[in-house]
Amino acid sequence: MAAPPPAHDHASRHDPVYDRLAAEPDFLELRKRYRGFVFPATVAFLAWYLLYVVMSNWATGFMDTKVVGNVNVALVFGLLQFATTFLLAWLYSRFSAARLDPLARTLNEEYDATAADDEGRRH
Repeated sequence: MAAPPPAHDHASRHDPVYDRLAAEPDFLELRKRYRGFVFPATVAFLAWYLLYVVMSNWATGFMDTKVVGNVNVALVFGLLQFATTFLLAWLYSRFSAARLDPLARTLNEEYDATAADDEGRRH
């Protein structure tokens, strides 16, 4: 098995244009916006899922409570897990289209222009 490349080789494999863009304020803002949505949404969803698991395990009497006919609270919670998943996907899609995509497009255009300039200088 081959040894991993030295640490200094790792940085040299990156595209220098990317390295410049990664230090730009717009790139940092893009990461901040992304994390500002994804981390809280992930924590909220995992907490909601954990609540479902905990309630199913230790609050069986409550979860067995009939809501309508044979539909109990546990089934409603389970179905709400699916609804929550789709809701979060829809919210992220809207958030991304409004707050992430425009900034990402700008950075991509800047990358393309800078990469083309660099390529032109090399030839």
